[in-house]
Amino acid sequence: MFVDEAHITVRGGDGGAGMVAFRREKYVPRGGPSGGDGGRGGSVYIQADEELSTLLDFRHRRSFVADSGEPGGVDNCHGKDGGDVVISVPIGTVVLEGDATIADMSTPSARVCVARGGRGGLGNQHFATSVNQTPRFAQKGEPGEERELDLSLKLLADAGIVGAPNAGKSTLLASVSAARPKIAAYPFTTLEPQLGVVRIDIDANFVLVDLPGLVEGASAGAGLGDRFLRHVERTRVLIHLVDGALPPAEALAQLMMIEHELRAWNPALLQKRRIIAVSKQDLPQARVTLAALEQTGERVFGISAATGQGIRDLMAATYSAVIESRADERASAPTEAVLRPKPAAPKRRVLVKREGGAYRVSSARLERLAAMTDLESSEGRAFFARALARSGALRKLERLGLRAGDTVRVGSAEFTYS
Repeated sequence: MFVDEAHITVRGGDGGAGMVAFRREKYVPRGGPSGGDGGRGGSVYIQADEELSTLLDFRHRRSFVADSGEPGGVDNCHGKDGGDVVISVPIGTVVLEGDATIADMSTPSARVCVARGGRGGLGNQHFATSVNQTPRFAQKGEPGEERELDLSLKLLADAGIVGAPNAGKSTLLASVSAARPKIAAYPFTTLEPQLGVVRIDIDANFVLVDLPGLVEGASAGAGLGDRFLRHVERTRVLIHLVDGALPPAEALAQLMMIEHELRAWNPALLQKRRIIAVSKQDLPQARVTLAALEQTGERVFGISAATGQGIRDLMAATYSAVIESRADERASAPTEAVLRPKPAAPKRRVLVKREGGAYRVSSARLERLAAMTDLESSEGRAFFARALARSGALRKLERLGLRAGDTVRVGSAEFTYS
């Protein structure tokens, strides 16, 4: 079964908690705090795999969670990091979050991190000061990132056959490659794209894809067009196959309809190299239709999959167009790496506001720190209060009218100010 869309949830592992411990060895005076740091949570990666051709695996598994880091140990022992999760997808998969594109997995072994693991919490050894030599609190692990992603597969092929239903696309693919698509005398026989390798010579070949038939309104969702038109975007050359059994006027209208639907879906599709072919030349009507389309001034190939007429010439012209397209892509690719200055680090803005009967603090750094601090302990609250003061948030809250007993919210954390 061919599946080209999937919705998944990914979550990085949580960081391990820091340890609260003290050295108590017989001959080590003033041992002090010795709690180790927690391990970092595992991350989730998506990687392109040449051996996959469909997103079928994601019908049965939609959630991917990396391992959490282990907590720190005594004697300053660091916790073990969590294991990463690698999700394999076919080449040509586009990773989306809402309407934003996260990654385009168009090259073999391409790899991207989609959910980072949380940092491990610091052990109490890090919080010892001259005035607090025995800290009895440690950080919790940072929560891992969680995201909902959409996977959309766009097949990678050198050439694609487009046309109306029953134009002979599947028959053409079967006659020039080892692919065996379903062929029958009724519309929409092809319900999913079919790939085949066309061999021109021993070391000359290209990948040809047969796409389900397009009908008027396909770009807006009619028929199967809106599901499969995106696969056309990855092809270098388009073969416009016209049904030779149609009268000349209807055949010309069919060709214009296909071009209109491609333009409505993506105007850039009309910039691709185009080859026009008229099928079923073993029929008398098809030869009349071919002669009429040749009057448009474009080169038109007359073919018959039943007799083999014109097939070799069509494939040779397609291969030449593919080679030209590949050369254009190499010529337009940058030959040297473009060095760009490192972007300036974003300012650590701290925003405060009233939120009902409470106060809200918005700051990426403080929100992460609040998630990692044990606000249930008095030492943890004191530590976080000092962080609020250093960031300037406390001063801003007091200007808004913060008093002892008021509720302060930072991210998902909430505590009573005292």
